[in-house]
Amino acid sequence: MRAEAPGRTRTGTGRRVPPARWDGSRPRADDVRARLGAAAGPATRLAAVCTGAFVLARTGWLAGHPATTHWRHADRLRAEFPEIEVRPDEIHVRSGRFATSAGVTAGIDLALALVEEDHGPDLAREVARELMVFMQRPGGQSQFSVRQDLPPSRDQRLRRVVDRITADPARAYPIEEMARDATVTPRHLRRLFQQEFGFTPARYLELARVEAARALLERGGTVTEVARHSGFGSDETLRRIFTASYGVPPSVYQRRFRTTTAAAR
Repeated sequence: MRAEAPGRTRTGTGRRVPPARWDGSRPRADDVRARLGAAAGPATRLAAVCTGAFVLARTGWLAGHPATTHWRHADRLRAEFPEIEVRPDEIHVRSGRFATSAGVTAGIDLALALVEEDHGPDLAREVARELMVFMQRPGGQSQFSVRQDLPPSRDQRLRRVVDRITADPARAYPIEEMARDATVTPRHLRRLFQQEFGFTPARYLELARVEAARALLERGGTVTEVARHSGFGSDETLRRIFTASYGVPPSVYQRRFRTTTAAAR
């Protein structure tokens, strides 16, 4: 798939993919069932990523099944479709021929699970290595406790910045870019963070990365892998900040975690 121009994409077969647009209307359940039914037979596995769970839910096929979606939309999914057992902390959920994942990147976890189911763990591990991701993500959506522990804020500008960082703490976030997301100046953004949360945007980014690093260490990643996937870049930076946060270096924390979990089994 390649982009030809803004709003226009072409697949490898030459087929054009129109840009997605939503006018705010909601399709009827029978229309959704008809469209999906035309593309998938009654025994076909159907997987939905992130808020794609709402599309499956609209068909009525998920009634009585467990499902998940992005944590930010879990309450809405439960309210609109009380017949579905919403599991807001799951990374992905399988039930019969249906599968749902939490956020967009959780779709990779789901895809790896499907590859492992169809072709075995060896191929799934090979795919995971190629994508530079771990076979299974540690914990559930509640692992993002740094986001949940923030004081409540009604300022949508701050929530937008915080949500972006939480969703992908590994990428770079220049203060100018964060300020553009919040439609304020960098100086004003720093002041808003201090007023609402008691620390700067840079400090929140560091907290989110430390939490991501901890989860990856618990899963068994090497210090170098964890430094890269959590956004710290270098082993030394990870060691310094992780030790300041948890009181022990990453390698020591990992050994203690393994010992604790082994003893608990």
